[in-house]
Amino acid sequence: MNSAEFLALLEQTGAVESGHFQLSSGRHSPTYVQCARFLQDPNLAAAACGALAERFRQQNVQVVVAPALGGIVVAHEAGRALGTRALFAERVEGRFALRRSLTIDPGERVLIVEDVVTTGGSTREIAELVKSYGGTIVGVGALVDRGGTAASPCPWRFEALIALDVPTYAPADCPQCAQGDPVAKPGSRPTPALTSR
Repeated sequence: MNSAEFLALLEQTGAVESGHFQLSSGRHSPTYVQCARFLQDPNLAAAACGALAERFRQQNVQVVVAPALGGIVVAHEAGRALGTRALFAERVEGRFALRRSLTIDPGERVLIVEDVVTTGGSTREIAELVKSYGGTIVGVGALVDRGGTAASPCPWRFEALIALDVPTYAPADCPQCAQGDPVAKPGSRPTPALTSR
């Protein structure tokens, strides 16, 4: 699956939305990619996540880890494609943690995956969690790169099915806030209280 094919599928499933959105990072954007709309189709999820996983096949991945909520299906399908375990980390008191008896063994080769990367904040948090267990990070994969790797370079091999050049703004600099447009908060993570100017 190439970038053009993936973008067409995102658009066909209604996963690319236009409006005024507050992202999980707290930044604002006129475009939101709701991968859950795409991932709700098991066949599409398997195809896209399998294509992403294939880019890491030579890395001898032993476990795939993702942040909940958006990354759970991505990790599961990437793990299936690679024949590995798939784990997800949940927020506990504001920090990612492995729960439900999930663990990473010291030295295990870990692939971190996400549905959408914007600033790379969740990726960095998951990386710290993996390192705390003694895991070895072999790469980071995302279905959609919204420019987070450019804003915050990734020290590991990074692959995405598509890179979208979509503007994001600090709330104080957001042109839609300046016009008084109401902001939607569709993300799966509670965001800090922000006010429009």
